[in-house]
Amino acid sequence: MTETPFRPFESHLDAAASLRILRDATAGAEDGELFLERRRSEAIVLDDGRIKTASYDASEGFGLRAVRGEVAGYAHSTEISEKALRRASETARLAVGGGGTLADAPKGTNLRLYGDADPMADAGFAVKIDTLREIDAYARALDPRVVQVSATLSASYQEIEILRPEGLRFTDIRPMARLNVSVIVEENGRREQGGMGGGGRFGLAGLMEPAHWKPMVAEALRIACVNLRAEAAPAGVMDVVLGPGWPGILLHEAIGHGLEGDFNRKKTSAFAGLMGQRIAAPGVTVLDDGTIPDRRGSISVDDEGTPSGKNVLIEDGILVGYMQDRQNARLMGVAPTGNGRRESFAHIPMPRMTNTYMLAGQDDPKDILASLKDGIYAVGFGGGQVDITNGKFVFSCTEAYRVRDGKVGAPVKGATLIGDGAIALRQIRAIGSDLQLDPGIGNCGKAGQWVPVGVGQPTLMIGGLTVGGSAA
Repeated sequence: MTETPFRPFESHLDAAASLRILRDATAGAEDGELFLERRRSEAIVLDDGRIKTASYDASEGFGLRAVRGEVAGYAHSTEISEKALRRASETARLAVGGGGTLADAPKGTNLRLYGDADPMADAGFAVKIDTLREIDAYARALDPRVVQVSATLSASYQEIEILRPEGLRFTDIRPMARLNVSVIVEENGRREQGGMGGGGRFGLAGLMEPAHWKPMVAEALRIACVNLRAEAAPAGVMDVVLGPGWPGILLHEAIGHGLEGDFNRKKTSAFAGLMGQRIAAPGVTVLDDGTIPDRRGSISVDDEGTPSGKNVLIEDGILVGYMQDRQNARLMGVAPTGNGRRESFAHIPMPRMTNTYMLAGQDDPKDILASLKDGIYAVGFGGGQVDITNGKFVFSCTEAYRVRDGKVGAPVKGATLIGDGAIALRQIRAIGSDLQLDPGIGNCGKAGQWVPVGVGQPTLMIGGLTVGGSAA
């Protein structure tokens, strides 16, 4: 499906009149913007040989914000018109009062980190259905123990334009595509599941190629078969080796959220007040980088118009930076870092992660495993929970193995990792040379808003984590 480009100041609004309304709304404020968005998305789910759902959504609207100090007035509407804009202006203006001086505007950028082609236009509906059916048939042909296959093709196309009170306008076009495959295998009455997914800011065409999805299906099947022979996980305090790539989700949750500016400004983070101090073991360097081309968490500009950045958060174990939007950066007396993100026009921006990862170290991953005397090797993670105020986390493993005397043994089922992010950072004992980023499956929730993100890390050994399990 092809549509004309989103140009709201040609099709819906007069640019000069909109600027006057925005300036009136932000008079006496310290910041503010008009954020306009059009988004289209589709998802097709095949489950057990049948199309379970096929959805297409389209939305557009605006959000108008005025900010002074810690207060923000915000109003949004699905109607993009001068009348709706005036109503929103009155609401936003009432919340902030006056007396403020407008902050400097973001600097513009011509950087483009991804293409602007509509990923949904890569193939027709029938071709997408055929691809999902081919995935189902291929998985069943690989192993007779496969009893169920689920596959999902999804894509979205977000177009935004930001108008600032100074008259500056910022635009971005953000494609997204994703393929997920899940299989269930059965043997001797026992059923186990394995899954694999991937995607990024590009079209669906590459994901639909057999050369891409066949390895994904094989990997999902491998994980399911590993879990068929998994034993009950042990329980107790032990050393844990985390595999590279997706296990960085633990880093994202247990540490990343605690390094977002708003939590530190309000002193609700376990890392508040520790700038310049050692918070991690030597050799630990953590970045949040929204500038990696085509990655799921990348953004050319954030949702306030600030160019995305490659921001060092922890350098050789020392806390050197937080992730900032414009409001929190101003209140903390630092520069914004391009991390002001929002789910949609109906949401206010806040400091959020993009692609958060730990840099590689010097250790050989094989040597790290060989040095593990008695512990767990965790290479896949599912859901988890984190308390930002104290950094305590609980994560469930989807693929993990028992290790004794450096030998990787039987897979274990039902393992959970329990710890404290601040303590875990200090207990990192080895950092592998094999940094990997996740395959493009991350979503991050905060204050009811969801945004796409990326994670990554090398192989790590962390000492003294609590492993929850059911083995006697």
